[in-house]
Amino acid sequence: MPRVRIGPALPDREQLDVEITRLRDLDVGELRNRWHALFGRPAPAHLPRHLLFRVVVYRLQADRFGDLDSESQRLLDHSGSPEKAGQSAADLIRRIADVRPGTVLGREWNGRMQRVAVRADGFAWNGKTYPSLSQVAFAITGTRWNGPRFFGLRDKPEKVSAA
Repeated sequence: MPRVRIGPALPDREQLDVEITRLRDLDVGELRNRWHALFGRPAPAHLPRHLLFRVVVYRLQADRFGDLDSESQRLLDHSGSPEKAGQSAADLIRRIADVRPGTVLGREWNGRMQRVAVRADGFAWNGKTYPSLSQVAFAITGTRWNGPRFFGLRDKPEKVSAA
């Protein structure tokens, strides 16, 4: 007899929307009370109403739908300002190359086109499967390369010119 696994019920989005609508009508004192109920401590005295509202709504959404993953949380914890956090996030996205099995990467090297097929178990080139693009780049060139950069999956950092 096959086993059936039942996942958790989907969160009720409409109920959360109604709760957020009610929060919009609360004054600062009521929002501070709601903060205390959610976090178990008083709200910081310096926070204005609009920030109290946003943090309370975020916590309700995170409790209902799930919070940020640990990497995003760490990125935000180590950022000093929103601008720096945004730049760090953009840099992180540039560093991650999302290639799916079936993709064919190409690079001309010494006048010959080199093609690498992305497979579920690695990268196929010249009849052999390699676990990383860097190993493929080494096999092609004989020197150590950053594989994603060699195949154009990673942008070169922009040079800032003095104006």
